[in-house]
Amino acid sequence: QVQLVESGGGLVQAGGSLRLSCAASGLTFYNYGVAWFRQGPGKEREFVASISRGGGYKNYADSVKGRFTISRDNAKNTVYLQMNNLKPEDTANYYCAAAGGGAAPTKSQSYDYWGQGTQVTVSS
Repeated sequence: QVQLVESGGGLVQAGGSLRLSCAASGLTFYNYGVAWFRQGPGKEREFVASISRGGGYKNYADSVKGRFTISRDNAKNTVYLQMNNLKPEDTANYYCAAAGGGAAPTKSQSYDYWGQGTQVTVSS
């Protein structure tokens, strides 16, 4: 049974930082690209960042470039999202997702497995 479990969310002031983690089990982690998506209140789910299976390819949404960094540790079956200089508009439930094939797509339809999400709230 494949599981993706996010952690690290919380309440932070604008300008602060958080690091999200996504721990995977039940799949051959190295064969999967992984992404972070988010869904804010009253908004559609949107792409945040993705990373290829070896970590050599990364994609970022324009809104987070220069502030967020995605990385992975295949030995720990874990992907991270370091979020710096957080803004109130980053408030959302953050989900990780895994895509077979190992690439780093940006479309949610490309992802096979999803976690339950972790809430990030940024106060002004």
